[in-house]
Amino acid sequence: MSANIIDGKKVAQLTRDEVRKDVDDWMDAGNRPPFLQVVLVGNNPASDVYVGAKTRACKEVGIETDTMRLPDTVSAKELKATIHKLNKDDSVDGILVQLPLPNHLSAHDVIESIDYRKDVDGFHPMNVGRLTVGQPSFRSCTPAGIIELFKHYSIPTKGKHAVVVGASNIVGRPISILLNKESGEQGKATTTVCHKFTKDLTQHTIGADILVVAAGQPELIKAEMVKEGVVVIDVGINRVADETKEKGYSLVGDCDFESVKEKASWITPVPGGVGPMTVAMLMKNTLLAAKKSIYPE
Repeated sequence: MSANIIDGKKVAQLTRDEVRKDVDDWMDAGNRPPFLQVVLVGNNPASDVYVGAKTRACKEVGIETDTMRLPDTVSAKELKATIHKLNKDDSVDGILVQLPLPNHLSAHDVIESIDYRKDVDGFHPMNVGRLTVGQPSFRSCTPAGIIELFKHYSIPTKGKHAVVVGASNIVGRPISILLNKESGEQGKATTTVCHKFTKDLTQHTIGADILVVAAGQPELIKAEMVKEGVVVIDVGINRVADETKEKGYSLVGDCDFESVKEKASWITPVPGGVGPMTVAMLMKNTLLAAKKSIYPE
């Protein structure tokens, strides 16, 4: 058996098309275009790539955007003052501070300084807390994108055993909450959260009906660690040396794709799986922020 491939590029395009139509309808009703303000600190090449992808997506769906570039020497006080101005600016619907930040800045403090009503990344404690108790909130984009993939492919989660490898605030914890929640079509799964300190990881992954891997470790999950028919969502994206490639590296996930796909029923490729969904859900969150759908005035 070889797995069905979950095409994140296709579903992300469908999502962006839907957002484009909703933006057009919003503007036809006499409203201004949604506006996303990106704040980029320092000169991280990977961050430049991510911001570029987000900017292109904004243009495609009709969302206006601007990237504010700050030096990596900016102080916490200066950065928070900048964010405070954006919080008060009624023309700004969404604020995204690109992570990671330089070591002297606390991501937690910076995220908490963003108005939660403009937190389109879904990282603010208010949004995380509301997600946890099942109230409307901005959902972290990657987990929200994974749920959209389940919906599109009609992959059931109710009553399944979902194992999440990785306990970050960005992916691991929120996806475990979304898979475990008791309302809506997706959810109602029994969830186990593992991480890099978990002893005998295979003991947990081998029983998974659904396996979400976001550990940041290239090809951590091998075929012998999963059972036949498992649904595999590989969030990892890692550069590994590859002399056969012009760039000198290949992009691989946290799963050994070639071996795991022979046992899985569904699997996301890397690249082209979860990544495009993250950007698409950011577009969706920005439109929701402009329409004040989550937090009505």
